[in-house]
Amino acid sequence: MKITFLGTGTSQGVPVIACECPTCLSDDEKDKRLRTSLLVEKGETTVVFDAGPDFRQQMLREKVKKLDAIILTHEHKDHISGMDDVRAFNYISKDAIDIYAEERVQKAVRKEYSYVFAEYQYPGIPKMRLNTIDDFSFNVKEISLIPIRVFHYRLPVYGFRIDDFAYITDANYIPEESKEKLFGIKYLVINALRKEKHISHFSLREAIDIIREISPRKAFITHISHQMGKYEDVSRELPPNVVLAYDRLQINYE
Repeated sequence: MKITFLGTGTSQGVPVIACECPTCLSDDEKDKRLRTSLLVEKGETTVVFDAGPDFRQQMLREKVKKLDAIILTHEHKDHISGMDDVRAFNYISKDAIDIYAEERVQKAVRKEYSYVFAEYQYPGIPKMRLNTIDDFSFNVKEISLIPIRVFHYRLPVYGFRIDDFAYITDANYIPEESKEKLFGIKYLVINALRKEKHISHFSLREAIDIIREISPRKAFITHISHQMGKYEDVSRELPPNVVLAYDRLQINYE
């Protein structure tokens, strides 16, 4: 299985428009972050977690030629606003793209992309096939996913476990019953917006505390704002098994 960080930034990305902080002015490519998204490839199956405003750029940059599904963690704009660009994959596959989301998120997708689901189908619109996620495991061809309920302040969102890998973005609380689904993993991706406490995201310290509790072999921090600081500076402060993720970073394992 190969995992690629398509984007590791928060909703504004890094650099932030008009910001002149040291992080936004950094020349280090690891400080340039598109909106958070993840590409997972296993065998002949390819899925993406979330498709925000940078989706087109991310697909072009990684030369993705085939996409089996998009898995949506939740409905915020930085996670769904690039989905119109699935049209290119529709054209190649001659089929609709499978979108996996819980019912509340599907409702938001139907509203955001009302023209996709309208009775009159305008020529050239994207084709999406909605599939419902609940608390039970499901398969996308060769990839088996276990949904993990977490909370983004008061909004329920889903993280996911695939084999010994788990992905949790946009969360600041993980219920005990959800933590049980994480034990035994080798790799954990978890969000941390900044060092200071935030109302709807883990801080860096809170994320590290979760990592210590779950005890994966290696952990990766994502959904990072410019307030976190520069990649090199923050990396020096992290425990040995914790990595500040960056765009295009890859994880490869059997």
